[in-house]
Amino acid sequence: MTTADYVALALFILCWLGLNRITDSSRFFNRSSLTQEMIERRREWIYNSLRRDLKMIDTQILAGLQNGTAFFASTSIFAMGGCFALLGATDKVNAFFADLPFLFNAGGRVAFEIKVAGLTGLFGYAFFKFGWSYRLFNYCTILFGAIPMIEDIEANRVETERAAERVIRMNIIAARNFNAGLRAIFLSIGYLGWFISPYFFIITTIFINVVLIRRQFFSDARLAIMDIDVP
Repeated sequence: MTTADYVALALFILCWLGLNRITDSSRFFNRSSLTQEMIERRREWIYNSLRRDLKMIDTQILAGLQNGTAFFASTSIFAMGGCFALLGATDKVNAFFADLPFLFNAGGRVAFEIKVAGLTGLFGYAFFKFGWSYRLFNYCTILFGAIPMIEDIEANRVETERAAERVIRMNIIAARNFNAGLRAIFLSIGYLGWFISPYFFIITTIFINVVLIRRQFFSDARLAIMDIDVP
């Protein structure tokens, strides 16, 4: 491990923490993020469901959210297994990297194992976020089932709105955990640059963060869900 390795790792952690803060903040670049805009659309969805007596559409949406979360949780587990398998083939992998002409710093066996351990931790973090998100979406389904039927709404409007707000808050928390896990998966692509060299690690880290920030604040997806005219 060289000084460049420590600098690259510190930059990666700072960019990761900064990306989480920027994405979850209400305003940045004088505009809201895609994540924040979707929070408002979640609120609209739940309140619209109050006007539907048959809520099969809403339960299908909730099931889809759970299934997507379960898929990424399973993917994280498989990725962790791949990392453990990689630790068992350290010598072969080191021999492969040693033959690459563009490699700046092979680092040696210990450095390689440290990098793999960090990658394993990254996927482990993602798994826990996805697992918790899956459970929260399950709770969200139960809370959604507690919303009164349409004929009972006007009889107790205040309690109905409280029930809807509970669903909304739980859905938002579950989505934030899902997004945190997904960001970890995206950033793991940049982390792979460390296996080539710390300098390439810095480049891939900055590149992935720029891509993710652009998608949050300057993408067509953000414009598509806002109440503005899209050219």
